[in-house]
Amino acid sequence: MIGTNAHGHTYPGATAPFGMVQLSPDTRLDTWDGCSGYHYSDNIIYGFSHTHLSGTGCSDYGDILLMPTTGNPNISNAINNGNTDKCYPSKFKHSNEKAEAGYYSVVLDDYNIKAELTATERVGFHKYTFPKGSGNIIIDLKHRDQVIASSIRVVTNTEIEGYRRSKAWAQDQHVYFVAVFSQPFDNYEIALDDVFIDDAFQAGTNLKAYVSFNEIKEPVIVTIAISPVSIENARNNLVHTGDFNAALKETRQKWNDELSKIEINTINNDDKVVFYTALYHSMIAPNIYTDIDGRYRGRDLNVHKTGNFDVYTVFSLWDTYRATHPLLAIIDQNRTKDFINTFLKQYEQGGALPVWELSANETGCMIGYHSIPVIYDAYMKGITDFDTELALKAMMHSATEQKLGIPQYMQYGFIPADAEGESVSKTLEYAYDDWCIAMFAKELGKDNIYKEYILRAQNYKNLFDTKTGFHRAKVKNRWFYPFDPKEVNFNYTEANAWQYNFYVPQDVNNHIGMLGGDEAYIALLDKMFSESSETTGRQQSDITGLIGQYAHGNEPSHNFAYLYNYVGEAWKTQEMVRKIMQTLYLNAPDGLCGNEDCGQMSSWYVLSALGFYPVCPGDGKFVIGSPAIKNAVINLENGNQFIIKTKNQSKENTFIKKIELNGKDYTASFITYDDILNGGEITFHMAKVPNKDFAVAPEDRPVNIISEHLITPVPYFVTDNITFYDEMMIAIENILPGSQIYYTLNGKDPDKDSERYTAPFEINKTYTIKARAFYDNQAPSKIIETTFFKMPKQRSIQLLSKYENQYNAGGNNALIDFIRGGESFKTGAWQGYQGTHFEAIVDLGEVDKISEISMGFFQDSRSWIFFPVSVEYYTSIDGKSYELFGKVLNAIPLNDERPQVFNFTVDKKRKTKAKYVKVVAESVLVNPEWHLSPGEPSWLFADEIIIR
Repeated sequence: MIGTNAHGHTYPGATAPFGMVQLSPDTRLDTWDGCSGYHYSDNIIYGFSHTHLSGTGCSDYGDILLMPTTGNPNISNAINNGNTDKCYPSKFKHSNEKAEAGYYSVVLDDYNIKAELTATERVGFHKYTFPKGSGNIIIDLKHRDQVIASSIRVVTNTEIEGYRRSKAWAQDQHVYFVAVFSQPFDNYEIALDDVFIDDAFQAGTNLKAYVSFNEIKEPVIVTIAISPVSIENARNNLVHTGDFNAALKETRQKWNDELSKIEINTINNDDKVVFYTALYHSMIAPNIYTDIDGRYRGRDLNVHKTGNFDVYTVFSLWDTYRATHPLLAIIDQNRTKDFINTFLKQYEQGGALPVWELSANETGCMIGYHSIPVIYDAYMKGITDFDTELALKAMMHSATEQKLGIPQYMQYGFIPADAEGESVSKTLEYAYDDWCIAMFAKELGKDNIYKEYILRAQNYKNLFDTKTGFHRAKVKNRWFYPFDPKEVNFNYTEANAWQYNFYVPQDVNNHIGMLGGDEAYIALLDKMFSESSETTGRQQSDITGLIGQYAHGNEPSHNFAYLYNYVGEAWKTQEMVRKIMQTLYLNAPDGLCGNEDCGQMSSWYVLSALGFYPVCPGDGKFVIGSPAIKNAVINLENGNQFIIKTKNQSKENTFIKKIELNGKDYTASFITYDDILNGGEITFHMAKVPNKDFAVAPEDRPVNIISEHLITPVPYFVTDNITFYDEMMIAIENILPGSQIYYTLNGKDPDKDSERYTAPFEINKTYTIKARAFYDNQAPSKIIETTFFKMPKQRSIQLLSKYENQYNAGGNNALIDFIRGGESFKTGAWQGYQGTHFEAIVDLGEVDKISEISMGFFQDSRSWIFFPVSVEYYTSIDGKSYELFGKVLNAIPLNDERPQVFNFTVDKKRKTKAKYVKVVAESVLVNPEWHLSPGEPSWLFADEIIIR
């Protein structure tokens, strides 16, 4: 039950390790905290469906729902203010629930039916114990997401078959099923669009059915096999038909086999429960997607047959590359090999390695190309049974796709915020993935590819600001400002500047130097953990589990607590890691501080409780923390055992006094993959007070550093605006001391024969300035270019409404700077106003003749952004007395979900004299009732007031 409450988003139902079936109760039809279908705060069960996602931040699955009932059959699931009298859902109590690995049971209070569930890999087993008399079982194919197509066929009075294609997070999901009943049913009906049809077969997009039993003397067992391929394959997948106990015994044994790969003892039972539940959650996904005959649905949505490996689905790679896959690459190398071969098949069939793949669909969710570190990390652990040449080709394809800011990343060495949302996070994560490509290419002897990508692996430097010590966004090659590291905005992915600042796993030691050395790095880490936990800017529900500005409830910061080891203060890592384990992982339904995310939250705990963590997957090292177990044995597939022992373990004994590895004193604060895979024994001697001399020497610290083919970071402009009236001073800087900057004003690319920058210079007309930095024998920087516009007149604007800083679009003059907002609100070019109307006055500088006034607005209703109800324009000579120039009503429906731009224009043809123009836009203020978040403050996004 851990993670079923708060924001854990786990489900309590029955599944086999990495199984295709996840048979679990559904207590919610929607909402963010209902992503798994279940939330502990609920008291109503809709039924039991066969597919669920564990801990995700988006909702999907919930396919093929069954619900046992008594009385007259009812196919409605419409609950009225918590009343279940006239629908099939039922109330339940947690006191009547039981959840174990591979088993779930509950009593349905409305019907006094005990429901028990178990599952094998491809089959779900329902055991319904009815009160004496008659009963029904509802089958709902309409349940939860949008149905594209479905069918139900009653084959015999003990068998029903059908399929369901649906659209949600996965745009085209296929599930085929065959259901076998242990007792013949006496009656059945199928409903199309909630109208019963006298037929044994129906197809449509709103199908429900029921079967009824006149007399039930023993529990009814329903065996349901599913398949992504066909009804015939679902029937072929059937095992243990009708034998609930045999299925349960088999799945329990499989769970024991998997969980016993790591055997532990702890100082208390709660720690043991938390550990094994975490290990269990680490083994729920990815899910097998191959039928018994080897067929599966590929990324092209066609049916294929695999040869010597199983295909899997549900790859939450932005999360799981950090700890889940590194963990599985130690204890489940055979399955890891199958994951990699699945990636390569998806590349061949769908044209790209997976990013966040779900049921043969690429959801396009999250950032980076993080299948790459999974492949490289596995390769470095000796998992090489895959086509390495194809893998490298697929990696390079992912790194050069013409989307998600990659073209700009390749051109400039970073992603400009005005070109792509979440630009800082994407730049940092692409750089790490590029390091993985470089090192993989080096292993394969591809030196040219290695050099190309090791240069790209340093692109994080192009967004590092030495003056603040943070990675910051750039707009028009200037730092995004005003800058608040606590501000959550769309320069970062589900985070702020603090929560991404230390994300340089491939080059930690150079980053330390850029921050000013060990002491400065330690001070900034300390400040992150001790800061106030308040964030500013937009609300981000994923930012949870805060210790200072460190957010353990989301993934970007997960390796930060281990970074003290790199600067010789391993005791601080020990202190912080133990604090996270003891305060943010609990034996309770709300025992996870954030989304489980398909195993990542739990895998962090498993590895940390054992005493180490992969700060940089692929680098060959596990960095030491503070073990939370008494002893452990990792049983490896190669027959070896890695044994972990602790001496003087207790809740208070947080710190490591000394370490012994294979019977010898060990002074380093990291171990290697080989230390584990070769087998052996490590002993941690624990103490209540820190040993501040442990692993202080440079040779005892982990090192992650790029030391060859170093880049010269790009220069940047230091100006308040890119528009001016008379003249403007241009300053150009670089973070690398001693670098030389050359620039041009004539459109040519700068080289060392161009003008060298030595001091700020003045411009008095519109120029496009290009600049480039050079340093010693290092590769010169990428070329940056920005156009600085001279405004035609002394035009100014007075904003009478307050914009949100995260959407400042460049500041107070953004609406008259001749720069238009683009097709995405995440680029920073739109100025955002939340929960307020908009009003501003433009001063033209002198009386002019006006015939047209226009203003652009943006709408993306899913993101709470709506066009204004109306826009009114007023003109004035003296700035006191205004006359209506014109009014434009919005004609585009607010529920039109397409992101779109519309210019609210009044063109009067005849000219009006004016010096001042007032713009008033009426906001909807709050999200409409039909919205997923009704009543919440809505956004008005504006850009560029055009006056002709």
